[in-house]
Amino acid sequence: MKICVCGKGGSGKTTIIKLMADVLRDRGCKVIVLDSDESNPALYRALGLSAPPCSLMESLGGKRAVQEKMRAAMARGEEEPALSIWQQDSMSLKDLPSDYVAENRGIYLIQTGKIERSMEGCACPMGVVTREFLKKFSLHTGEIMLVDMEAGIEHFGRGIETGVDGVVCVVEPSYESVLIAQNVMKLTSSSGASFKGCVLNKVMDEDQEMNLRSLLDESKVPVIGRIGYYQEIQKASLAGMPPTCDRATAEMVPIVDRIFK
Repeated sequence: MKICVCGKGGSGKTTIIKLMADVLRDRGCKVIVLDSDESNPALYRALGLSAPPCSLMESLGGKRAVQEKMRAAMARGEEEPALSIWQQDSMSLKDLPSDYVAENRGIYLIQTGKIERSMEGCACPMGVVTREFLKKFSLHTGEIMLVDMEAGIEHFGRGIETGVDGVVCVVEPSYESVLIAQNVMKLTSSSGASFKGCVLNKVMDEDQEMNLRSLLDESKVPVIGRIGYYQEIQKASLAGMPPTCDRATAEMVPIVDRIFK
């Protein structure tokens, strides 16, 4: 199963990915994390890695080479949702060169690419690469893929969610985050993908949780669980260390049960 995790910037997608990956790994799954957020550079640190792997963009010759392939395909009359960048029809973890996969304690990280220079242009090529990679990447028995999406909802315009089995939205205690969750559910449904629900994150107390649930319930946005606000997670994140917390992990267990039932 492939699950993408999205939400407002700063909502804690990276933390939710890490907690979810730990629970799945401890249940015997081989967890593959795809970092498709071109602006957030910290996911590899959250997974306990000392350096990120080489990017998928590099394996294709870099952003300029991908742009040239996109222009050539469009000149042939291909529309963007059907653009093909990869030569192979399918691929799996074992097909990727070792430099393009980083592993720590049974969790594997793959990275689409990052914006690294000023005036580099739009991130559309990275979106095209991510979309096609998700569609062509085959999971073997016991493998699960978690996709860390960029903040917001722009990726829905690129059709990235069409290559996954489900979408989870992280909601922090803010009205903007609630509005994004409403849009994520609507856009997921219109794309034909499965909206698994929202995970409330950084919840300070019961009153705050009830307020969030009430706002989401007004739009019939399902909530599949909550993770509290924990100082040890915030301190680890500030230090660039894996955000680990026994209480948060315990709260993640029933969330994983609902997503992967």
